[in-house]
This record gives sequence, C-alpha cells and structure tokens, in this order.
Amino acid sequence: MRSLITSIHEDDGAADFLAWPGDFDPGRGDHVEEVHLASGATLQGFAGDGAGGTYFFCGDGGEERPVLYADSEGGAALVAIGLTELLQLLLVAPWWRDCQAFTAEESAELAAEYLEDMPDLAAQRDRAAAALGLDLPTEAVVLARLREVATKEGKDYVLIFTPENYPYKPLITA
Repeated sequence: MRSLITSIHEDDGAADFLAWPGDFDPGRGDHVEEVHLASGATLQGFAGDGAGGTYFFCGDGGEERPVLYADSEGGAALVAIGLTELLQLLLVAPWWRDCQAFTAEESAELAAEYLEDMPDLAAQRDRAAAALGLDLPTEAVVLARLREVATKEGKDYVLIFTPENYPYKPLITA
C-alpha cells in the first residue's frame, strides 16, 4: 500500500488543497522548540503549518500512529489516530483550529468564511480526497471525532517543552 505522504507529494491538486485551506505542509516537520512526550514515547515531526505549528506522529510504527498537533504558542492536542483520520479532518473541516464549541452551527459559520474566498472549496476537496483514495465523513463526524480524540485518548499524550520540563497547554478541552 502506497503511503499517504507519498500520495500527497505525487498529486499537485491534493497537495495544493492541503496547503490551503488545510494549512498543512508535509515538507516541514521541524518544531520551533525542543519537545518530548511525557510518556517517553517516540515523537516524529512530519508536517507543519504556516504559523509555526507542527504535526507529530507519536510512538513507533507508520502512518497509523496517533497524531499530535503543537502550535507555536505552547498549546498542543492529539488530533487524530493515524494520518487517514488527520487528512479527513483537514479536508472536511480545515477551520478545525477555530472550532471551540464543536457544533454544526459554529462549523457552518466558519465554512461560510472560507467559501467567500474559495467558492469551489467542496469540489477541490472532493478531488483531493479522490486523489488520495479517502472517503470523507461529514463535518459533524470529524469534529466529534476530533473532540473525542483530544479529550479522551489525548490525555495520555502530554507534550513537554524540554528545556524547562514544562507541559504545553491543552488546545482542546472537554
């Protein structure tokens, strides 16, 4: 099976959509600070965003590993279990960082802002998903899953700022 990261690099349309509005760059996996997981599990940066945030694979294995996102302001959250789940989130709700209540109404308001600048967002998203071989759940499903992963499974993934041995603050709370 071909890796999703390889698929992204090989398809310009998918890469472009993930770059914007997804704000996901698989070419930048270096975090701005020295960090580690409190559990001591392996942490591997594999992508970043335009504001200095980093996506990390946690533990050993491949693209099925849990994915932790750390921003450049000292916040972090487990956002997906595996790259497939992360890409579904980025494709369906690229505005996920701005969701605080995780409601359909909030997501619709955020989506409307994106649609003003990108009226063909759904068509571009669908083409990117097809190129990557991904089925797309609804916004409600991906946002509920994000909240569940961050607040339940995420409790075991505490990111530590290594020089001061200080934990990052949770980006998503119950």
